[in-house]
Amino acid sequence: MKKILFASSALVAFGFAGAAQASEPIKLSVGGFMEQWVGVADEDVTSSGGRNNAFQSDTEINFKGSTTLDNGIEIGAVIELEGESSTDQVDEQFLYVNGGFGRIEMGKNDSVADSFGVTAPSVGPVGPSDSGMEDWVNMTVIDTVPSSGDQNRFSYMTPSFGGFQAGMSFADDGHKNGSFTKTVTSGEVGGLDSDTSGSSDNIVSAAVKFDRDFDGFSLGLSAEGENQGEGNWYGLGANVGFGNFTVGGSWGHTEDDYGLSSRNSTTGLNDTDAYDFGVSYAMDAASVSATYAYQETGSNEVQGAALGMSYTLGAGVAWQSSVFWFDEDKTGTTSDNDGYGAVTGLKLSF
Repeated sequence: MKKILFASSALVAFGFAGAAQASEPIKLSVGGFMEQWVGVADEDVTSSGGRNNAFQSDTEINFKGSTTLDNGIEIGAVIELEGESSTDQVDEQFLYVNGGFGRIEMGKNDSVADSFGVTAPSVGPVGPSDSGMEDWVNMTVIDTVPSSGDQNRFSYMTPSFGGFQAGMSFADDGHKNGSFTKTVTSGEVGGLDSDTSGSSDNIVSAAVKFDRDFDGFSLGLSAEGENQGEGNWYGLGANVGFGNFTVGGSWGHTEDDYGLSSRNSTTGLNDTDAYDFGVSYAMDAASVSATYAYQETGSNEVQGAALGMSYTLGAGVAWQSSVFWFDEDKTGTTSDNDGYGAVTGLKLSF
């Protein structure tokens, strides 16, 4: 039996090797985006007695490449570099394998719970649900899809069957990912991450989604969840498109011990519930939206709303603007905060 398994493995490896040799070599293409914003904001409680910067920016350079083997399997790589970062210059980096069996991803990337999650429609540079409002004012982030973020992980996504697709991801948080600080000594090849401050919990994510266009309308649905430590988070989302309108929203629940290795360390924490809903309208080069979001953690409540606009000036150039409002009530009146602001600028895609 062992000889048969060895021979079969050798044949499979030989087949992949032969296919790879006959395929085109991988060539990386360059893309990315640049966003430059200017804004004003007014709030009751400012950080350290001052205001947030009136200018914000976000720039990312992406390298992507793939090759198709003779057996039809596509293998590719994605590398995303941050234009400005005080910590990890690499945002995401992973390889993928596409075929009739679905898609496999390995590397530093978001979980399927994050990538499959459907949230309320929103356009413009600032939105109330994990969409940059916290960059301009001092407020708690409202998030209906609070996934674990970029981690070195394995993900599998099924093919789409009539609009339905499912996926799962697995990561090990034994080390914090991205801070490669180990010193390479003489005779040693490469280096490993020496930051062992992760929680050492497995992070298991799963999600299903439905995305399909019908005669006269479109429908997008999602159900996603993630387990880390002794707790979970899970959520639902839905968007309906008809004519030039899109209406939708989402809901997420995070247990108090999500991401913690021991329930004994959750003293003073509470479950979190968040939801958002919104509507957008698109016509030719212009689109507008109105979005509202709310989040409650114990006796702490935060809510926000934004009106957004995006206008395509040319290929890869969009002028975007938002006006927003927020209100946060924390335990103790001295911690309460509310305010409003406006942001405008350009987004370049290349």
